[in-house]
Amino acid sequence: MSRRTKVAVIGSGNIGTDLMIKVLRHSDTLDMAAMVGIDPASDGLARADRMGVPTTAKGVEGLIAMPHFDEIEIVFDATSAGAHRANAAALEPYGKRLIDLTPAAIGPFVVPAVNIDQHLDAPNVNMVTCGGQATIPIVAAIARVAAVPYAEIVASIASKSAGPGTRANIDEFTETTSHAIEAVGGATSGRAIIILNPAEPPLIMRDTVLALIGDPDPVTHAAVRDSIEAMIAEVAAYVPGYRLKQAVQIAPIDPESVRTLAGGAVVTHQVSVFLEVEGAAHYLPAYAGNLDIMTSAAVRVAERMAATTSESVR
Repeated sequence: MSRRTKVAVIGSGNIGTDLMIKVLRHSDTLDMAAMVGIDPASDGLARADRMGVPTTAKGVEGLIAMPHFDEIEIVFDATSAGAHRANAAALEPYGKRLIDLTPAAIGPFVVPAVNIDQHLDAPNVNMVTCGGQATIPIVAAIARVAAVPYAEIVASIASKSAGPGTRANIDEFTETTSHAIEAVGGATSGRAIIILNPAEPPLIMRDTVLALIGDPDPVTHAAVRDSIEAMIAEVAAYVPGYRLKQAVQIAPIDPESVRTLAGGAVVTHQVSVFLEVEGAAHYLPAYAGNLDIMTSAAVRVAERMAATTSESVR
C-alpha cells in the first residue's frame, strides 16, 4: 500500500468539517492528521474526536504544538481571509504546503479543471471562491476558442449555506473572483456578483456566466458549445452535482451597447451559460453546493500534490 500524505484542516466550521469527511471517507492518498479550531464546543471538533482525528482548539499555535506536526505535509485553511494571513505567516517557517479556501489570495489561484498542474510547487495556493470554482472553468472553456473581452458571473447561493466566514468576506469574494476570471479564466475584464437567496426551502447553488465574444462565425459558436460541454464533464469528474441547467445560448448583440464593458473591443455575440451545483451531502445539505465545490476542488488539488510528491520521491 502506498504511503498516504498527512493533512490538517484549520477551521472546524462547515467547510472544514466537510473537508475532513471527504478526506476520511473518499481519499485513497490523504490521511487526516489534525482538525484545528478555536471553539472547544464546535461541532467540527466534536465530530473529529468521535471519528478518531486528533484535535486542538488552540488554533494554528495548537497545531504547531501537536506532537506529530512534523509529519503533516499539507494544511487546508478553511477560516477567513484575515485569519489565513496570520496562519500562513505562522506556518511559513515550517515548510508546509497550504491550500487556502478563503479569499485571501496570498498564493496563485487554482481551479482544478483549468490549471491544476501549473502551481503544484507553490507553497500556498488559493481556491478562489465557490463562485469562482463554478464559473471560471466556463469562462476558460470559451476563452480557449474565442477571445473574451468581458465576462460576468452571478453566483446565487442559499442564505443558509453562507456561514459567518462567507458573510464577513463578501467584498473579498467579489474582488478575488473578478481577478481570477481574468487571471485564470482568460477574460480581458471580469466582474463577479454574489446573491444570498433566503428562499425556503433553500435552493441549490445557481450560477450564470455571461461572456462577450467578437466572432460571428457559426463554426466558432459550435466550437464554443463543444468546449463548454467538455469542461462541464471535466468539473463533474470531481463535483458530480455540477451540471448545465439549460442549453448554452449564443445571441447577437449590438456592439455599441457594450462598448464600455468590452473595453473598446468589437464584440458581436453574448454567450450565456446557466449552471447549477448540487452538493454531495457528505456533511452538509445537498443545497450547499457552493461549499461542496470548494471542498471537492481543494481535495482534488491536495491529491494531485500528494501524487506529484510521491512520484518525485520514487
